Parts: sequence; C-alpha cells; structure tokens
Amino acid sequence: QVKLVESGGGLVQAGGSLRLSCAASGRSFTSYTMAWFRQAPGQERAFVAATKWASSNVYYADYGSSVKGRFAISRDGENTVSLQMNSLNSEDTAVYYCAAGLLPGVLTREGEYDYWGQGTQVTVSS
Repeated sequence: QVKLVESGGGLVQAGGSLRLSCAASGRSFTSYTMAWFRQAPGQERAFVAATKWASSNVYYADYGSSVKGRFAISRDGENTVSLQMNSLNSEDTAVYYCAAGLLPGVLTREGEYDYWGQGTQVTVSS
C-alpha cells in the first residue's frame, strides 16, 4: 500500500523557518516526480515545488509572492522528500501536501499526480 506521510508543520512567526518532510513507502519512487502543493483557506490547491527523483532536477512555482528563493525542495535519504521554507509570511499559511506522479515532464497540476499525503498545517503569525 502506497503511503505518503507529511510532518514538520506547525505555528511559526513571520520571518521564521520550517522544514517539512514527506516519507514515502509502499513502492519504489525512483521513477516518480515528488512534489509539494499547498491549499490556503478558501483557495484551490496550488503547486509549490517538485523534484524528479532520478535526476534531482527541481522546479518551483512562479506566482505571486514567489516561493522561489525562499523554499527549497530536496531528497533526504531513500524515500524522503523535504521542503525547507524560509522567510515565511502570512501568505504561506496553508495545508501543505506531498504528492507523487509518474508522468514524464514537468508536473505542476494536481491531476498529474497519482498519490497524495494527508497534509500538514503550516500557520504563519504576523
């Protein structure tokens, strides 16, 4: 049974940092794209960052108050993907989800991913 389990969320003050982790199990993910999405209250789930497990290529969202330059996605060990989040602000408040997808190319849309975690809440206080 495939499982993606997120951890590391919590309450942090604006300007602070958090590191989210996603532990993947149940199959080999070496051919997968692993990604982080987030869903803020009242909004649709949105792409944040992704990495190709085999190539280590990384991709970041390019919208609004961009996460690029503040967030960093990485692989930590065989089946763990992390998201280091720095200089957090209130717009980063959301439930953060880990996802895994097998399609080729750069996957930034929710429907392109096959497996999802339950999410972890990140709240940034101003």
